[in-house]
Amino acid sequence: MSERPPGVLVLVVGPSGVGKDTLISGARQALDGDKRFSFVRRLVTRPSDIDLEDHVSLNREEFDRSARAGRFALTWQAHGLSYALPIGVDTDLALGRVVVANISRHAVPGAMAKYPLCRVIQISAEISLRAERLARRGRENRDQIVARLAREGASLPADVSPVVIDNSSSVGIGVTAFIMALRAIADD
Repeated sequence: MSERPPGVLVLVVGPSGVGKDTLISGARQALDGDKRFSFVRRLVTRPSDIDLEDHVSLNREEFDRSARAGRFALTWQAHGLSYALPIGVDTDLALGRVVVANISRHAVPGAMAKYPLCRVIQISAEISLRAERLARRGRENRDQIVARLAREGASLPADVSPVVIDNSSSVGIGVTAFIMALRAIADD
């Protein structure tokens, strides 16, 4: 009996407003019956709003307690919040699945150090669309949105060649491109 290959952790990155959660949600629905894929919900120390960002909310004490108990596969800080991927990531990878996770760009080196079989999908979108999407989210005022759009995010490590998906068109086109990239990774 042959040994099952290890899984691949797909790190989905991109600046705020490019539609990462929309693409992940669309792919999750489309690939629901395909057991090769697992979609991870982040844990964040921010109140949950399922329509805006798919995550599990934890308060600071719950987050710290879970981290000390080893319940997280990966943690990072961004924008004054704490983020984590649940320990179930390790199980899914051991089962040979393609595990899809939305993470911050500056967390990529740590993820790649821990999980050598990583692929990076970088989502981009035109800045005017990003501004519209951020305004619709309603989390920030106009000045905060302008500052967010002006801020350069962390760059990816030099040895990382991400698959880049421009999500400036329709949701359907973006989701299709994202699914095609995930299937290519699964078939690799």
